[in-house]
Amino acid sequence: MRVPRSNQVALAALLAGLMAGGPGRAASPEPTVASVDAVAKPSVAPSPVPAVDPAPGAKPAEPAREGKDAPADAPSNPISDYKPPEPSPDSAPAPATAAAPAVPADPVAAAVLDRLSGNAPLLARLGAKERAALKAFYDARGDKPVWIADGAWTPAAKAVSARLAAADEDGLDIRAYPVPKLADKPDEKAVAEADLRLSAASVLYARDARGGRIGPSAISRLITPTLDLPAADAVLAKLAEAGAKAGDALEGYNPSTEGYRALKAQLASLRGPKVPDAKPLTLLSGPTLKTGMRDPRVPALRTHFGLESRPSATLDHGPGEADLYDATVAEAVAGFQRERGLPGDGVLNKRTVLALANVGRPGKSGDEAELLVNMERWRWLPGELGPDYVLVNVPEFRLRIFRDGKLRDETRVIVGKPESPTPIFSGMMEYAVVNPSWYVPPSILKTMAPKLASYGGKTWGGYEIVRRGGHISLRQPPGEKNALGFIKFMFPNQHAVYLHDTPNRSLFSASTRAFSHGCVRVDDPFRFADVVLPDWSAERLKKLIGKGERTIRLPQKLPVHIAYFTTYVDDAGSLRRVPDIYGYDAPMRAALGLPGGGGPAIAKLAKEPARKVAGDAPRRAAHPAEDADRAPPRRVTHGRGPVRTYAQPDMDAFDTPRAARGGGRPDYGEPGLWTPAPAPVSRSYW
Repeated sequence: MRVPRSNQVALAALLAGLMAGGPGRAASPEPTVASVDAVAKPSVAPSPVPAVDPAPGAKPAEPAREGKDAPADAPSNPISDYKPPEPSPDSAPAPATAAAPAVPADPVAAAVLDRLSGNAPLLARLGAKERAALKAFYDARGDKPVWIADGAWTPAAKAVSARLAAADEDGLDIRAYPVPKLADKPDEKAVAEADLRLSAASVLYARDARGGRIGPSAISRLITPTLDLPAADAVLAKLAEAGAKAGDALEGYNPSTEGYRALKAQLASLRGPKVPDAKPLTLLSGPTLKTGMRDPRVPALRTHFGLESRPSATLDHGPGEADLYDATVAEAVAGFQRERGLPGDGVLNKRTVLALANVGRPGKSGDEAELLVNMERWRWLPGELGPDYVLVNVPEFRLRIFRDGKLRDETRVIVGKPESPTPIFSGMMEYAVVNPSWYVPPSILKTMAPKLASYGGKTWGGYEIVRRGGHISLRQPPGEKNALGFIKFMFPNQHAVYLHDTPNRSLFSASTRAFSHGCVRVDDPFRFADVVLPDWSAERLKKLIGKGERTIRLPQKLPVHIAYFTTYVDDAGSLRRVPDIYGYDAPMRAALGLPGGGGPAIAKLAKEPARKVAGDAPRRAAHPAEDADRAPPRRVTHGRGPVRTYAQPDMDAFDTPRAARGGGRPDYGEPGLWTPAPAPVSRSYW
């Protein structure tokens, strides 16, 4: 059938307008590259436009020319006649690749840019993230040097270099922060290299000073402090702004806490006596000497300390014997002990004899390694602890409360056993709960779950059986026998540990108090509450006992720091050592490259005086299983099954923790502590 001519003309005009961008094209976007390719190179040949016979006497239509619209009545081939549209003058095509950064006109800045653009490391321990931040800092200042002007070090550079060279004063390794050298007339590349290396060393020092030397989780996965590691660009901006005081600004990244400064002073005393040319003194082995004793080694001590060869005569006594260990010799020994960071009691013991023999010898002693390890632990705490905070020193078994920067009170605590350590971290105490309930941990509950599921009662051994959605929980209601005692103090954390009371008061009389399953039990908790809850007195809180569970929120969150210091300086200024109950010292020495990976002999805690049970709150009557950590098994019959023996659930330290059985990490706290619905028993972790 023949198509009418009018329809043929309309079809040709439509095709020509669409393909050539003429007036017949209705506001359609310009073809993309993909659409152009699809039209120019079709996978299937298009059907040709049907031939149209010209009308009698009409001229053949001319094809459309470039820059002109095709006549409306001219037949057109959409493939051969297609011309891509020209871009508009105000829209330039996007470049295929990003433009290269402009090279600075200043040759030194150009050298800095070139050095940063390469892949050669500046310092081995400077990571890619820090290098990127360093590059961003230099980019912001047009790649101009920070520390060098007119080919020489600036006062700020000299101050920073001096601090890096004295890094060992803060227990850091000066070899990690090499100070670059600068020739008299350096070229552009030498200036760029020296400037960038000094920046890299400064950044690394600042990060190490805030605890970046080792990963705490590499020592134990239960050591999870939140490290405040400064960014490279922030460090450089701060130092550049400080000018000639840049060295002090860099030193300021070290902790400013009193405990850290005390250990730093001990380190300075230990590393060298006040007399620079002091020589070692080797003494024969012998008994410990105290004032008034006689010993053949005393004359050597007198000569070493520049004393008279024999005690001076007095009005009442003639000259004494040369081998008498009198007050004069004891005072000289005490002064030496204080210089070396030893207890300055003037007693010539084995440690003092060894210290006398090691005077002037290079290298780090075991005593020095102890200080360095514990100085590093101070870096895991915030640089500023604030005026009000709670500090728990786990191996010391002691809790201290600070108000307005001063020690307000302290008390004994019970911490986790070696097989279920108390985690080391910081949190914010938000509220306390009086008359708390306690839920049996899943690690214990799963051994009882099969029998409890078939048990029809609502209570079992004084515990409530809670069934929710097919899951079972065992809840101990509030009361004088509750494992958490009468009050607990909550600071939400990933370990779900907290501070709480305990019904087992006798355990606080022990010198080594590592009995719990991870939580920290507080001696005299109502006295502690009197300090941390400003609107509640101990007497007022005691009136709530037995009146149901009650939550009391703190008006302001209180920082809680659970720390691990095996060496510290006490309030009297004496250096104290306590047992490394979890064995963390040796791996820390190894990680820091210090000698004595096996650690020194563990110190023994002095036996504490017997403690009277506090009468500040009603307690349960005498019970055969007063120590719930060692509660005897209880025979229980479930349903029709045979008689089975289960351990009586009590306390937060009850069963062998999961870690000791070769499974995952041990369980702490309560199930469902932060979420209302308990998780499935077989998979719960809290």
